[in-house]
Amino acid sequence: MFTFLQKKNALNFLLVGFILTQAIGIAFEFYVFMALPFVLMIAYLAFYHLNILYYLLIFMVPLSVNVEKLTDGVGVILPTEPVLFGLLLVFSLKLIRDGFPKEIIRHPITIIILLQTLWMFLTALISELPLVSIKFLLARLWFLATFYFIASQVLVDGKKMARMLWMYVIPLSLVAAYTIIHHSMYAFEEKPGHWVMSPFFKDHTSYGAILAMIFPFLVWQTFRKDIRSGQRALMVSVLFFFTVAVILSYTRAAWLSLVGALGLYLIFKLKVKGWIISSVIVSIFAGVIMFWTPIMHKLSKNKQDSSSSISEHVESMSNVSSDASNLERLNRWNAAWKMFLDYPIAGAGPGTYAFVYAPYQDPEDKTIISTNAGDAGNAHSEYLGPLSEMGLFGMLFVLAILSSVIYYGYKLNKKIQDTYDRGVFLSVYLGLMTYFAHGFLNNYLDTDKASALFWGFIVVLVVLDLRANKIEV
Repeated sequence: MFTFLQKKNALNFLLVGFILTQAIGIAFEFYVFMALPFVLMIAYLAFYHLNILYYLLIFMVPLSVNVEKLTDGVGVILPTEPVLFGLLLVFSLKLIRDGFPKEIIRHPITIIILLQTLWMFLTALISELPLVSIKFLLARLWFLATFYFIASQVLVDGKKMARMLWMYVIPLSLVAAYTIIHHSMYAFEEKPGHWVMSPFFKDHTSYGAILAMIFPFLVWQTFRKDIRSGQRALMVSVLFFFTVAVILSYTRAAWLSLVGALGLYLIFKLKVKGWIISSVIVSIFAGVIMFWTPIMHKLSKNKQDSSSSISEHVESMSNVSSDASNLERLNRWNAAWKMFLDYPIAGAGPGTYAFVYAPYQDPEDKTIISTNAGDAGNAHSEYLGPLSEMGLFGMLFVLAILSSVIYYGYKLNKKIQDTYDRGVFLSVYLGLMTYFAHGFLNNYLDTDKASALFWGFIVVLVVLDLRANKIEV
């Protein structure tokens, strides 16, 4: 990328730097200084082997830890956020120096994402908490720079796309093994299942969402026709292991999203016409609106709370009368809606919900897990969260991304002929749909774990679409 520092000179510089920093760190007992060579190595990879650094970063994401109060209440995700910030700078320099492939920039999905980011920037300028919104905006920028734009230059074919997924799955399997072993110490009870994945995941819902996103890929890898019997036996074991992990996550939204993904796969398999799908969706929404009162009356009779019993835990999904988790979610949604009514155009500011929703809680909506300080997390919705934080356009941009992904995915399902590319397509498309379904109940795009897959999956669809149209990336 930069001609003034040749690769050979850069390696010599790294070697000398490593020796000097280790010597200085030991001599002056300044041990933090000894980490400098690793920073320089990351910089070297960023300039000369960006694809390797990208894969290494993907590998680090499932193992990253959120240090929420590093200093003065400012949190950081280690080790990924410093690397992501550095890659944002590298991407910016590359953008200034070389520009960026117009095919990616001009794709309609990219245009929607860029417009959403621009709107986020504008709303951050008038935010109720500008510093919070600027940090939120910066995080979105480095997520997009790495997991979308840099990824678009690395994931140029099906093999590289699958490699990215494996680079995520391998460390995620380590986290899942740790979680299951930790959970076994509490006899796999439901309540400990909410936090045994800590410190790698904040709670069981984010853990379950990620497992659901990666699950279609594992199913494809298991039932591919072009693998040997020994490989298939190994994949059957891996798939069984992740199935156990999904079940023991006790994440009802993840279970439901996987059922939805299966339904979508059957729609593709049976080649159901688009107009039939649209008619069914419209009919369901119309039915819910028309029969809202009797539906809610029926649901109010469900008294089944969350439970270690799988069947009872499933039944508790529709309990809106006594299940604290469900009721708290309704509390957050109501607060988000009231915030929107106060800030209908630009919202309260990106990333501000957790800091300002407290006064928007109605006393009758509060639950045993509500806080008067309103400091217990976000809006639990990828749709209502942006609505409250960035106004009407905030939610419309999310819906625009969803609609464009559905549209181009439906088209790609007809276009892709290559068997391997089709397997990759179905893996990421169904994985994305699990997240969009999950997004009705939770939101995690402020984390590296969800963003790496979400933006990565979307750019895979964009690259596959360009390839299907014979456009070189």
